[in-house]
Amino acid sequence: MIASPTRTLYPPSGDRPSLPFAIALIVLATAAAYHNTLSTPFVFDDQFAIVDNPTIRDLSNLGDVLRPPPFAAGAAGRPLINLTLAINYALGGLQPWGYHALNVVLHALAALALFGLARRTWEKTSFAAEARPLALTAAILWAVHPLQTESVTCVIQRSEVLAGLLYLLTLYCFARSAESTSSGKWQTLAVISCLVGMAAKEVVVSAPLAVLLYDRTFIAGSFRATWRGRRGFYLALAGTWLVLAGLMLTSQQRGGTVGFGLGVSAWHYLLTQCRAIGIYLTLAVWPHPLVIDYGTDLVTRAAEVVPQAVALITLAIVIVVGVRRGSAAGFAGACFFAILAPSSSVVPLVTQPIAEHRMYLPLAAVVVLAVAEFRTIFGARAVWALAVLALGLGAITARRNEDYRSESSLIAGAIAANPRNDRAYLNLGTLASRENRTTDAIAAYTKALELNAGAADTHFNLAVVFERADRMTEALDHYREAVRLRPSLPNARYHLGLALARTGHIEESIAALEQALQLQPTSTAVRRSLAFAHITQGDALAQAGRLPAAIAHYESALQADPRDARTHNNLANALSQTGRSIEAIRHYEAAVAAQPDYSEAHFNLALELLAAGRKQEAQSHLTEVLRLKPEDEQARQILARLQTAEGKLK
Repeated sequence: MIASPTRTLYPPSGDRPSLPFAIALIVLATAAAYHNTLSTPFVFDDQFAIVDNPTIRDLSNLGDVLRPPPFAAGAAGRPLINLTLAINYALGGLQPWGYHALNVVLHALAALALFGLARRTWEKTSFAAEARPLALTAAILWAVHPLQTESVTCVIQRSEVLAGLLYLLTLYCFARSAESTSSGKWQTLAVISCLVGMAAKEVVVSAPLAVLLYDRTFIAGSFRATWRGRRGFYLALAGTWLVLAGLMLTSQQRGGTVGFGLGVSAWHYLLTQCRAIGIYLTLAVWPHPLVIDYGTDLVTRAAEVVPQAVALITLAIVIVVGVRRGSAAGFAGACFFAILAPSSSVVPLVTQPIAEHRMYLPLAAVVVLAVAEFRTIFGARAVWALAVLALGLGAITARRNEDYRSESSLIAGAIAANPRNDRAYLNLGTLASRENRTTDAIAAYTKALELNAGAADTHFNLAVVFERADRMTEALDHYREAVRLRPSLPNARYHLGLALARTGHIEESIAALEQALQLQPTSTAVRRSLAFAHITQGDALAQAGRLPAAIAHYESALQADPRDARTHNNLANALSQTGRSIEAIRHYEAAVAAQPDYSEAHFNLALELLAAGRKQEAQSHLTEVLRLKPEDEQARQILARLQTAEGKLK
């Protein structure tokens, strides 16, 4: 078993391996395992978080950078992640190698933090004399384990890596504070690490509790002593939860993918997590097969997961007993479940119930426990045996990284692991659509809907492909179904509005676009489309002689897009025909101000000014019409008559 804390500081471990050598070995092992990721393209959610994310384009605009959009996948609601992506973009644009290089660097730093934490913790136990080699072994095993590939190689899973690094730094800085004469400095660094970590990913929520348990287990000896000795520090740590609470309140349930009331019951999600944690622990021991996407299937009957549930309940009881006894194993086990709790308990993550990247940091607890157990069973030879194991795991990791060079190979692996994985077929259709293989895309999306007819994303993507193929009836059917299934999906309402406008259903188009604008009030594209729909309807009503109704639509168009020159011109035309000359002149002037080369607006303004007796101003606008459009005979004749009349008056 893992050595229990003695609460007596043993002398630090010997000089072999030396600290610089240990650091270099961790960095080299990490680099060797992930050397082949630099040429890996962006895959899956990288497209939404990086390629399609406008908020990372201008690093100087921190206001936008720190407010990632809801569709930005793993960056949504996580300003620190978006900031790192913006830094990558500023340094290298959309070249993937820079993003991958930073992921590997952050992963290496996380491994070093684990090494430092494990070494200082083992120095407080009966393993003190071997703390450095054991910690080095654990850090390398964790760094090169194949289960980490999704977190490190898929760029947007940087959220796991960065959150893991800051979580470990929080614990490490606290551990240093307990041994340092400058304890206040290290405690401040721990609070800062925790605070920043809250902006990386929600898993850091348990870090203050992990520090409290670490203090009680390895330093103070009781919760009462921890509170009495470091009350201010723990209040500061607890204060970091306010940052996370604010981010969660403003993230719109992470784009409608996380939380209650999204169609997934807490009970079914909890049952699914029994299966998920069983998969995670199995992969920690035997990392095959690794799957990029387990789909959205949920366990709906408790009978399906009885063995896993019994095992987890038994494990939880053992951990609770260990925590009450103050054992190191109890601390590690408690951390394992605490880190997994935000994603693997009762709060549904509706689009991804099972994901290997969630084991990024929890794997550290498993590895540390395994290393300690090996040392207990095999003695000093355990380190050498584990070093050989690390070589094998690193080779498997490098091989797994090759799969990320092609989305199709990752999708094929997901389908092979679960032929009923509808989202794997959804991804297959998206890949075919991106490559303009329309027939293949329709086939893949249709297969996905056969497996899961209630998937709004699939209906939406299929509708886009049908519209591109000019099969508008089918496109409209699937847009409408996507909106029905997920009313909060703004893109579906937006594209439904565009498709309705394209097929002449203008009133329906306006209704859909107005609803899309409610969901995306800052979207310029939605505003412009809504303005266009109102203009189209206004033009139709004006041609039918229904001028008051036309004016109402033009005014609505201007509310959506106040500087649209065409809207101002058409509204002015309608106002002029209803005798509202002063208002008409104002809108004609707005049209030429917004678009100075708009000859038609200049001409219409000249006519309205003439009717109002403002001949000098009318002449200047007619002159501008002829400058812009010399062949306009009507403008030339009117201007000539004005100039002749002016000459006669003289």
